[in-house]
Amino acid sequence: MKFKTLLISLAFISFLSACNETSIPVEGQQYQQLPTTLNSEKFDPVTEVFSLGCGHCKKMEAILPELEKSLGQDIAKMHIVFNQSAQIAAMFYYAAEMQTGGVPDHAFMNDLFDAIQMPQDSTIEQKKAVMGKAFESRGLISPFNYDDQQTELLLKRVDEIALLSEQSKINAVPTFIVKGKYQVITAGHGKTEEIAETIKYLLTK
Repeated sequence: MKFKTLLISLAFISFLSACNETSIPVEGQQYQQLPTTLNSEKFDPVTEVFSLGCGHCKKMEAILPELEKSLGQDIAKMHIVFNQSAQIAAMFYYAAEMQTGGVPDHAFMNDLFDAIQMPQDSTIEQKKAVMGKAFESRGLISPFNYDDQQTELLLKRVDEIALLSEQSKINAVPTFIVKGKYQVITAGHGKTEEIAETIKYLLTK
């Protein structure tokens, strides 16, 4: 009888241990270390890495408010620059960020996503009009109307981000960088709450 009781106790302890182990994010499954710690004075503790041309990134934008609420802090953004297409899209994002003095609000972000992800058969004039409206409707200057000085500052900012993109070796978005050294593997999570728990864990490492 005592032997059976001991077995049950051991089984219960093993079960609890297993539960604890699965609740802790696993490196290589839920997160990974970046090859190089990103050094930037403007790099926040939690930063979403995205591209305006990415459909999954647009979907992620919709759940960011819930994620920020769970974390109890704002999430910064970094527009990835890993090819020419992403570089062009990044120019529009950073034009918005530089003029608003921070991360554009969700309505502005949705307008930027919509402008970049217009149907392929849209004309250049149509794309230019939609993107221009996203800025001008908010009292901002459309990047199409930038003077030389504004263009120079914008290109300098995008070059800085291109360097961070190269250092991070990130080739798939959306994802999150935590403390400039950890990358969240979004595919390793099934729910927003799970992503939040992984980020919270990495913030304590």
